[in-house]
Amino acid sequence: MAPVGKLRAASAALKEVADGDVLGIGTGSTVAIFIGLLGKKVKEEGWDVLCVPTSYQSAYLAVENGLRLTTLDEHPTLDLAVDGADEIDPDLNLIKGGGAALTKEKVVDSSAKRFVVIADSTKLVERLGKFPLPIEVLPFARARVLRALAGMGCEPRLRDGGDRKDGPLVTDNGNFIVDAAFGEILDPHGLELEIKMVTGVVEVGLFVGLAHCAYLGDASGVRVLNRERK
Repeated sequence: MAPVGKLRAASAALKEVADGDVLGIGTGSTVAIFIGLLGKKVKEEGWDVLCVPTSYQSAYLAVENGLRLTTLDEHPTLDLAVDGADEIDPDLNLIKGGGAALTKEKVVDSSAKRFVVIADSTKLVERLGKFPLPIEVLPFARARVLRALAGMGCEPRLRDGGDRKDGPLVTDNGNFIVDAAFGEILDPHGLELEIKMVTGVVEVGLFVGLAHCAYLGDASGVRVLNRERK
């Protein structure tokens, strides 16, 4: 059974979807729940929706749940993007990339007219930075990027592939992920720009000024945070 907070957040976000929408579908455990619920609703209501996935994982799961896929080439502007987050601050700035799909997620989420975040309530923090910041880097540049990040005062670590894979984790794009422990991030936008200026960095897991709304679920219900895009 899905954790109640994630299930409630994913269920609440279903009301954002309309028949005929072209959706961006994120990656992660809460989004996986959303995909299952969306597939059921599409089947029961006879809806016609298209989905742009942000990872192979999400693409396979969408197909398994009867959802049709499309691409940004065919639909460069999306009606809605639904994605999770590793951390959310009160201004709806995010840290993402725990699932190593941050580059595609940022492209898809920023291509949507409306970007909605779904998560359990524990992901809400006063300031970003308890969760190490994921950064996608070119394999050829990993040593250079690690040195540059260390010079910014953080503790960078190349993410490994886990128990079932020797060596670094490889993203769907063929790159590596560096997890950088900065501690509290006082200026998310400034830090994002500083890191992106490092040659060899592909993308940074700071999503600043992108999300319109967040549904945060827990045992007592769903909290909704809204922010007007500037």
